[in-house]
Amino acid sequence: MNFRLILAVDLLAGMVVHAKRGEREHYKPITLFSSIVSSAEPVRVIEELQPEEVYIADLNRLMRTGDNRAVLKELRTRDRELRMMVDYGIRGIEDLREAVEAEIADHFVLGTETSSLNLLETVSQSDISADRGRGISVSVSIDLFNKDVLTSDKRLKIEPLELINTLNEYPIRDVIVLELDKVGTKSGIDFDFLARAVEASEHDILCGGGLRSCEDIYTLEEMEVKGAVVATALHDGSIPAWAIRKT
Repeated sequence: MNFRLILAVDLLAGMVVHAKRGEREHYKPITLFSSIVSSAEPVRVIEELQPEEVYIADLNRLMRTGDNRAVLKELRTRDRELRMMVDYGIRGIEDLREAVEAEIADHFVLGTETSSLNLLETVSQSDISADRGRGISVSVSIDLFNKDVLTSDKRLKIEPLELINTLNEYPIRDVIVLELDKVGTKSGIDFDFLARAVEASEHDILCGGGLRSCEDIYTLEEMEVKGAVVATALHDGSIPAWAIRKT
């Protein structure tokens, strides 16, 4: 199928952790939760699961407590075929320039939690990667908690569907609707809301948070949601590990 099932990898102090409801101070190594990996070391997790595509959140960057740049660089160097989208807590164009030059990913996520509409406008006009003969590949993550957009940018502090309409003006690859209050909970997906998001967006919509089963995947695919970011339902066996693997 063409549906993108994307492994979520949350990095904290060099280890993969289990994310739940955005409560980062309580995150624990993934091995305390997972039934399918034997290590919380990022390289081992990727080697064991062999995903086709990963979404990696550098939680230290998001929280301003350091970074996991060396880990990201190692993952990128070890497997150039692995499709890596990274939320590196990018707050300004210099952050993005540094990340692009470091070659820590082939695709970057601008999350509303840390980014701004001004940054997106600047990125849209940027020539950071002109020397490599390609433009910057970015997605926007609309970070939500109880359907409120998490952001410090007043221009982004609008209704989610209005924001999705606004993003239609920009040359981004896709929009991730990331419901942080549902992450790690398997509490279910708001299919009606996502259907409205798909209708409003000229970009591909990806779903994050609340995925429970393969049945949810089939429903999302029928709705023309183009992919989902998954961790909890994979690690507890509700979704088989082969579903994310390279074909």
